Amino acid sequence: MKKLLALLFALVLTATVAFALAEDASPIVIKALILPKFESGEMAGDFPGEAQYYYEGYCMGGEEYDIVGGFEGNKLYVKDGIALYVTGMGKVNTALSLQAVLMDNRFDFSNAYIISTGCAGSAIEYGVMGDVFVITATVDFDLGHHADPRELADANGTTWYHDASYDSASYKILNQELCDKVYNLVKDVKIETTEKTRAFMAAAFDNAEWATRDPMVLRGTTVTGDNYWKGEHDHMNALLMNETYGCPDPYALTEMEDNALAVVLDRLGMLDRYIIIRDSVNTDAFMNGASPESLWDPNFVDSLASDESVESADIFATAMENNFKVGKVVIDAIINGEL
Repeated sequence: MKKLLALLFALVLTATVAFALAEDASPIVIKALILPKFESGEMAGDFPGEAQYYYEGYCMGGEEYDIVGGFEGNKLYVKDGIALYVTGMGKVNTALSLQAVLMDNRFDFSNAYIISTGCAGSAIEYGVMGDVFVITATVDFDLGHHADPRELADANGTTWYHDASYDSASYKILNQELCDKVYNLVKDVKIETTEKTRAFMAAAFDNAEWATRDPMVLRGTTVTGDNYWKGEHDHMNALLMNETYGCPDPYALTEMEDNALAVVLDRLGMLDRYIIIRDSVNTDAFMNGASPESLWDPNFVDSLASDESVESADIFATAMENNFKVGKVVIDAIINGEL
């Protein structure tokens, strides 16, 4: 009986000590949290989505953690202070994912840089497919008032109307000192294109000088919308939003997540450490004979919906690699204490 009691006491003591140690364990310090939005297949070794190059470069072989409230069971990957989480696409998914990760008390994000990375569509007459952008301001495309262009008295007018009551969430100006540091680190990184993409851009925009230049690293504003949009009216809307909100650089990109992430970070007092690195895989215009029906309606006669070449030529994988080339410079600078 004494032996049994001694054994039970030892088991209780061991469990108590283990629980106490777990309660007192220091959280894992995170230096940078990388936030791609989707992965095309596996996390390593096949056709790359937004996450693969970063996972292979920084998190492969590290620890994996389940995140309560995260996106569809995705893991948080952590290795040597660098973390990566695939948030899901769209404003709701990505905002909830970020908040779930940041609220997990197993990790210390108090000095972490938050890096949004992924693909986007570039503004015509500013970006070409393959460019990489350091973003200096974010704008929410959906907040405000939008009109059906068929209802306008001026058929060539903009269809967005500002409403200041939304301004606490409708745009965010990022930390310009940090943006300057990041841009100066990466502005001369050599990035690539493909011959098919170069010919595609030339044909789409009648050999315009802006459309036929080599890809490069630029800075600008990104416009975030849950709708994947294209067209002249919304291009003009994006230009107007950029001007209305006093963004420091030109309208450069449209994507589906970055302003939502900025709002979360602002509310948590972390906006000053937010970095956005985006690459262009298409533009905000219909190109080379595509129309809304031909591009997006699979029931349309002679639909192009299944033909990726009308959107991105063959630039996607190259653009993902371009993004990583730029992002790697930034993350290495964070690791080395240079930001």
